Amino acid sequence: MKLHLAEPFKSLWAGRDAFAAVEALQGQVYRELEGRRTLRTEVAGRGYFVKIHRGIGWGEIIKNLLTAKLPVLGARQEWEAIQRLTEVGVATMTAVAYGERGRNPAAQHSFIVTEELAPTTDLEQLSLNWAQQPPEPRLKWALINEVASMVGSMHRAGVNHRDCYICHFLLHTDKPVTADDFRLSVIDLHRAQVRSQLPMRWRNKDLAALYFSVLDIGLTRRDKLRFLRRYFAVLNGQQPLRQTLSAERPLLVWLERKADALYARKQRYGDAL
Repeated sequence: MKLHLAEPFKSLWAGRDAFAAVEALQGQVYRELEGRRTLRTEVAGRGYFVKIHRGIGWGEIIKNLLTAKLPVLGARQEWEAIQRLTEVGVATMTAVAYGERGRNPAAQHSFIVTEELAPTTDLEQLSLNWAQQPPEPRLKWALINEVASMVGSMHRAGVNHRDCYICHFLLHTDKPVTADDFRLSVIDLHRAQVRSQLPMRWRNKDLAALYFSVLDIGLTRRDKLRFLRRYFAVLNGQQPLRQTLSAERPLLVWLERKADALYARKQRYGDAL
């Protein structure tokens, strides 16, 4: 069994079974599946997000593996990703409670509690009308550079998100947002993977998802080049953009094709994607 508790849960659950205590938490439920529950709760006037994993069964594990998908077995992936990103300075959630028990991966009971990031808005909501009403250029460029830096640092640290869409980057709105003063945090890491070195396949999947998620917001070719320049500078060190584009040409061609395929699928299936 693994258990890490910080305040307020260290005091709140002192002398109690933490796994029973987390199951008893009440609040707004955001997702309720057979093997996972996500809710927002409040303790002493502060908001927290709770993810409880109860095991998905061998049938679901085998089905995922047969379709070349890596199943999410519990809260450990998110816990480890948060720890790694925090170590390398990528702004993300703060975990205040984590527990895992049971050796059977199909029936493992685990949970993670993170502090609510509020007030915030995600970049998908922020950019909904950019194609019709372009934002202030300096702010757009600053946001592009920051997302590129965060993703580059994440990948350099051996973490791939697996849901790397702009809706999972939160802009903090506790004070006026300007090109020179803003904060972003990356969230929703329950599918993330952590390694000593990130395989190119998983790097590319993250980049394709990110590219797909910005297809409709009116970014220009220069905006995309700005992202690539900063991303690869963080990932590999400074080098001329022309050299980067030449070295990464197969990736760029693949990104266009992958994003176009995802977009076509979205047009066919809409929210079912």
